[in-house]
Amino acid sequence: MTSDAPPESTPEAGRHSSPAADTILIVDFGSQVTQLIARRVREAGVYSEIAPFTQALEAFERLRPRGIILSGSPASVAEEGSPRLPQALFEAGVPILGICYGQQVMTHQLGGEVRPGHETGADALSRGGEFGRAFLTVTEECALFDGLWRVGERHQVWMSHGDKVTRFADGFRIVAVSDGAPFAVIADEARRFYGTQFHPEVMHTPDGARLLANFVRHVCGCAGDWTMAEFRKTKVEQIRAAVGDARVLCGLSGGVDSAVAAVLIHEAIGEQLTCVFVDHGLLRAGEAEQVVGLFRGAYNIPLVHVTAEARFLDGLAGLTDPEAKRKFIGKTFIDVFEEEARALGGADFLAQGTLYPDVIESVSFTGGPSVTIKSHHNVGGLPERMAMKLVEPLRELFKDEVRALGRELGLPESFVGRHPFPGPGLAIRIPGEVTRERCEILRKADAIYLEEIRNAGLYDAIWQAFAVLLPVRTVGVMGDHRTYDSVCALRAVTSTDGMTADVYPFDAQFLGRVATRIVNEVRGINRVVYDYTSKPPGTIEWE
Repeated sequence: MTSDAPPESTPEAGRHSSPAADTILIVDFGSQVTQLIARRVREAGVYSEIAPFTQALEAFERLRPRGIILSGSPASVAEEGSPRLPQALFEAGVPILGICYGQQVMTHQLGGEVRPGHETGADALSRGGEFGRAFLTVTEECALFDGLWRVGERHQVWMSHGDKVTRFADGFRIVAVSDGAPFAVIADEARRFYGTQFHPEVMHTPDGARLLANFVRHVCGCAGDWTMAEFRKTKVEQIRAAVGDARVLCGLSGGVDSAVAAVLIHEAIGEQLTCVFVDHGLLRAGEAEQVVGLFRGAYNIPLVHVTAEARFLDGLAGLTDPEAKRKFIGKTFIDVFEEEARALGGADFLAQGTLYPDVIESVSFTGGPSVTIKSHHNVGGLPERMAMKLVEPLRELFKDEVRALGRELGLPESFVGRHPFPGPGLAIRIPGEVTRERCEILRKADAIYLEEIRNAGLYDAIWQAFAVLLPVRTVGVMGDHRTYDSVCALRAVTSTDGMTADVYPFDAQFLGRVATRIVNEVRGINRVVYDYTSKPPGTIEWE
């Protein structure tokens, strides 16, 4: 969780400081898939950062990137007040790739023409709109196509546009066309400006990742040598420079992110780091013991283990609203952490496991307020109250990159590969009131579910799997006796970054085996159901 106006932090401590000379700046105009552009660029071994168009000039001056990619947008270039790129970036002498709206805004600002397409359905298509799978034909050679596409070939791409370019700017030429987009790909090789009407960042464009790799590697001249080993080395140096001989506190949640951050910081400053693990009694089975054993045993990192189960569960009594539960847990976590920090004599820095999606989502592309789906839980309020600076060494990484860094640091695979677990823990997997008894019931059911997933060899194929204890009781029959117990829902999804998710397709035999074990072994549950909802429309967690 990050706020729109984050607490005091320094670039050297890990706040968006480019770890490599080769950087690509991605300018966000509000597309829902802008993060995918960053991921594809990083998959090509090139570091990238996203900046909203309102901060593009500042980001360019800070990063000095080798190239710029302009994202799509829900806006129309023809609308008054629609997003624009600072004109100075077109004159900066670096390659630019415009995607969808990015192509259109580049065309518009450089003197071409874009026709608006406000209509939908057949009328929009007649004016050049394309939505979904489409096929383009390569008409001329282009640096984007080197070693990939040849003149005359047809290739599948993914389109999502109503507006269309009707006249390109001086210096450009058409290098690919489609039925609905006569300017499907345009190029100005002299200025190294390119525009695609389709979205190369999405998986529905099969060659999209390679097209983006051609742009960042061949056109922009990036070496493609950004690795976790290099990131680790650079971050250690930055942390040492920022912290000096000061003390750092790290709030451990028991999850992968805070653990990786702690190990990285410990490598940089050793005994200057103290970790505080607040056990709120809402963890999975055996989780507290695993965290304490890892940090005190394998890494010998100074750790304060605070047992606060009674305090959290007493405060949760009577709370049923999801937001009320989340906010209580967050506030109480801060209170406990603050008390322990005072007992330790305070510190100058607070370490957090903030990830790049948290940073991106905390600032809307317009710079204005964005909708909150649900509150997140970390210690984002602590620095303001405690006058501490932030150390956020993972702030530039996506979740899978954090796992890669964890492996680079030598964390055991059993820990690095664990499924994500929310800060409020089991409290948001128990809709309704949270009690000690219901926590124990859910813990047992969840452990059985995950054990069966591991036994079936499916754990690594699933992004996140967990059980939910519903506030619903149903009639059952066990041993000729009537039961009236709770319902357990099982959830499992596949995803790359948690932004979208599909249901994992267990076979009926597996689900039947899990349901039988839970009903037979967990007293208090007599019915098991499986959640088939994707994200969207649902969220991954139930609350």
